[in-house]
Amino acid sequence: MPELPEVETIVRQLAPRLVGRRLSTPRLHQTDILYHTTRRRVIRALSGARVTGMTRRAKHAVIELSSGFRLVVQPGMTGSLLVYDRPLSPEERRYVVLEASLGRKETLVYRDVRRLGTLLLLDDNAWRAYSARIGPEPLADDFGLEQFVDALSGSRQAVKKAIMDQRRLAGVGNIYANEALFLARIDPSLPVNRVDRMAAARLYRAIRQILGSAIRAQGTTFRDYRTGTGKKGSFQFSLKVYGREGEPCRRCGARLAFTHAIDARATTFCWKCQAVGRTDGQTDRKRGATR
Repeated sequence: MPELPEVETIVRQLAPRLVGRRLSTPRLHQTDILYHTTRRRVIRALSGARVTGMTRRAKHAVIELSSGFRLVVQPGMTGSLLVYDRPLSPEERRYVVLEASLGRKETLVYRDVRRLGTLLLLDDNAWRAYSARIGPEPLADDFGLEQFVDALSGSRQAVKKAIMDQRRLAGVGNIYANEALFLARIDPSLPVNRVDRMAAARLYRAIRQILGSAIRAQGTTFRDYRTGTGKKGSFQFSLKVYGREGEPCRRCGARLAFTHAIDARATTFCWKCQAVGRTDGQTDRKRGATR
């Protein structure tokens, strides 16, 4: 699923092409991606509305409309949000979910191959309530170490699961949780209440560093993700652990371990480098995780 860097890339690329433009003749071809709204409400809210702003919140692209609504797009694993300045090919049109004309032969298009994404239509009050249930933005200027520690406080979950909890921290998913924990040299299974102050500081810096680097690389593309211009991201070439199970650690040379034991998500880590908080017995078990 696109995480913070992928959605941030899409928003940065599309905002200059959308803000100030007026939407016309919107067409919604599928309704199973709608969340708590209807085709009629979406079409009515988009018809003739001007785009007044475009931002990102967590893993959502948020299109602000002069009609008083926000169209909130969570692309899911196979969704893409693009502006086309040419007719769509038959293959491209096959997976179109939502489209609206921008004039000048340009069209805003949301495509979703497997329709795993979500579209929400929220007024101001509904948006404030929805956003309030999401944790702080890890790249915000006012998000410091103390706010990070507070966001994770009171949890006994594995630290990897905790930093992926969108109620605690916005936008961090499986790829970047793996990478940040490796950079911070922290065992992904370590309970949050055993993460000391020094380790928390390393993890705070690592999350911000990894997310920033991924944004500069325009995200990570393994299969479906495309930027707002239809191109692939390139951070997959910089991954240190994610997707590299069984390969040598690029820091120490040990074979990278792999497990689904943490929230049933794919976790790849270095049993040797990421030993913070682990006992010798745990190290032995981790070392054999892929055997």
